[in-house]
Amino acid sequence: MQGASILSKLNSAPMYLICGAIVAFVAVVCVIFLIRAYRAGKALGMDTTKMKRVIVSSATFSVLPSVGILLGVIALSGSLGIPWPWLRLSVIGALHYETQVAQAAAEQVGMAKLSASEMTPQSFATIALLMSVCIMWGMVLSIFFNKKYTKKLGSDGGSGKAGFGDKAMTAMFIGLVSAYIGSYIGSFVSNDGLFSFSGDYLPLIVAAASAIVMALFVFLGEKKKLAWVDNFSIAGSMIAGMAVAVLVKAL
Repeated sequence: MQGASILSKLNSAPMYLICGAIVAFVAVVCVIFLIRAYRAGKALGMDTTKMKRVIVSSATFSVLPSVGILLGVIALSGSLGIPWPWLRLSVIGALHYETQVAQAAAEQVGMAKLSASEMTPQSFATIALLMSVCIMWGMVLSIFFNKKYTKKLGSDGGSGKAGFGDKAMTAMFIGLVSAYIGSYIGSFVSNDGLFSFSGDYLPLIVAAASAIVMALFVFLGEKKKLAWVDNFSIAGSMIAGMAVAVLVKAL
């Protein structure tokens, strides 16, 4: 009953009103910038037909990648309700960040896993606070260091090698993936250090399936020169991983 009670509050009208108002404000700001950018383009003498074509193509290619965000909202809604994940992933959040921090915060407040059955108002407040505070430093630090950072971000010194930004992002994702894969493999190791077959194979199977699909997208994008498939790589690999999880569970 506690889980149902918490979810009813997290999905209540006031939560939708608060989160919806913030999302609406950000959407209005985006429209204002769109209009100002369009007017600035006209003032510079840019072809309005080409600008309209760019707007339409950008909107079109934003639809499928946003499926990954929708999947994230659905995944988190079972434990955090719909309004809060919707707000986090609509404004500034990233899918891999939100799920990781929410799970880590849940563990720190004593929950075995991120679920509505173990959620309390105090737990939700802590989880929501950490999800917000931990990601805001990018905005804060950008005020002071963004100008200097952007100069280094894509700089390769004319050598053709990857710049600082590419190396930093690659290192970050390697560390992130290694931590998750390590935790999955660790479930097969018993307390005495011996290998056990009692662990859950599903996360490893899903990770492998998602990696294969992502590798296919990378192959098509880099080897076959189909750059547009990059827009669908995250959503496609997530959907494939979820489909494999459902199939494995069904079997």
